[in-house]
Amino acid sequence: MKKSKHDGVLLKIMGLLLTAAALSLTGYNLWGEYQAERNADQALVQVAEAMPETEPEEESGAQEAESESEKMEIPEFVHNPQMEMPEKVIDGQIYIGVVEIPTLSLKLPVIRDWSDERLKIAPCRYVGSVYTGDLIISGHSYKKHFRYIRKLVEGDPVIFTDMDGNRFVYQVSGTEVIAPDGVERMVAGEWDLTLFTCTYNGSSRHTVRCTLVPEENPWMEYMVER
Repeated sequence: MKKSKHDGVLLKIMGLLLTAAALSLTGYNLWGEYQAERNADQALVQVAEAMPETEPEEESGAQEAESESEKMEIPEFVHNPQMEMPEKVIDGQIYIGVVEIPTLSLKLPVIRDWSDERLKIAPCRYVGSVYTGDLIISGHSYKKHFRYIRKLVEGDPVIFTDMDGNRFVYQVSGTEVIAPDGVERMVAGEWDLTLFTCTYNGSSRHTVRCTLVPEENPWMEYMVER
């Protein structure tokens, strides 16, 4: 009888310890979520301030409008897609622009180089360049980062703005789930932009493939073959 009571007490203690551990882990994750959201919000403000202001469009007057080719200044990257993306150093991190996903009400700065620690601040470039049409961005599965990109569907808009203020408008072409070791599959294909994040249990990668929208990117008409 004494042994049975003793065993019961041990089981209760073990149960309490497991509950405490679970609560501690939950609290740690929530704190991480909060820190990540705050870090990204602070960096976004500074990145936005570092970008050139977009001049408002002039109202149409009595004069004859110029042709689109005359009005539009062809960006340097169109003629030189191999050029380096402009950068801005903020609090020791190097940023290359901002990614916006209107469907998810997300607007996040993008860090130039990928690492586990940097992902706790903001999404990071995994490989590629927006100019060469092969940019891959990795984001942590925080709620305010990339957790819900799995909900995106074909046709949803995604916008990337570089540090010179050039906007690249994409639409989702499809989604897939890739194994953690599927690096070759991740970088394969003719996608202009790829976003990915871990699944909730970390066993796979939710991946979103995007393509440029010609109607939203008039500079594409003058683009040399990449």
